[in-house]
Amino acid sequence: MNKKKIIKDTVKKHIPQRHLSSVRIMYRIFMETIYGIKRTGLINIAIIAAMAAILTIFGALFRTSFSLSTFVEKLGDAFEISVYLKDNTDPVYITARVKEIEHVKKVTIITKEQAWEEMNKDIDVSGMENPLPDTLHVTVDDPKNISLVCDNVKKLSGIENMSYAQEIARKLQTVTTVFNTVTILVLIVVAMLTIIIINCTIQLVIQSRKDEIEIMRLMGVSNWYIKIPLILQGAAYGFLGAIISLLPLNTVQNGLLKLHNFLNVPPSDMAMNTVVFCIFIMAIFFSASGSMLSIKKHLQV
Repeated sequence: MNKKKIIKDTVKKHIPQRHLSSVRIMYRIFMETIYGIKRTGLINIAIIAAMAAILTIFGALFRTSFSLSTFVEKLGDAFEISVYLKDNTDPVYITARVKEIEHVKKVTIITKEQAWEEMNKDIDVSGMENPLPDTLHVTVDDPKNISLVCDNVKKLSGIENMSYAQEIARKLQTVTTVFNTVTILVLIVVAMLTIIIINCTIQLVIQSRKDEIEIMRLMGVSNWYIKIPLILQGAAYGFLGAIISLLPLNTVQNGLLKLHNFLNVPPSDMAMNTVVFCIFIMAIFFSASGSMLSIKKHLQV
């Protein structure tokens, strides 16, 4: 025992007193946070489960929106505008003019001879005169810019006709817009539900510790010493809910990866990491915010 006391005293001498005091305060705040969680009892399970559920819904939508954006981006590369040229029109000259148009990513020339040769591979049309025109395949940088590029290409002389998957491009863009809007709305709902749940929980904790908190105030205890454990308790609920939400979210991730492999579209490398990071930041921030609102409303310190 004497040896232990000597070691303890020696260690204390080498630690500045203000540091020891800070460590003691941090330890007490941590213990008060744990005590507050224990005091809440079985309600903790319901709170964390509710947090995990709403975070899972948001995470699944957010992760799916990443994949949907990737699909639209990759499929958008396949949306080409077919530009059919009039007879005696120089395709090289028209190609140069088309490349000058904003949002044009690539232009490929398909001469009438090349098109006729490809057709001969599938259908025997020997003996017939080649009726096909020279064609330009124009790829745009984004599906939503197809209509704009088409309008500009039409203004060029030597253009006979044009065609592209207008309806498909429009529907894909609409789906992406709707999905992103829904994700934002869910984010707002997640924030509101999280703040309400934590607000109610901290209110119960404050009511159960009302006498104890009053005594601490009369003893001159710092207001922040009373507030911080309650804020940390709310943040802890968000953190634990985020951890549990990763389990079903991992199932969503695996399903999306299989879909990516099936469609032969590589997934975004940072998609899952970004979603997980956002879930934890949101859960902790909104939960701590809910605690602070409850403290401000129900605890006059």
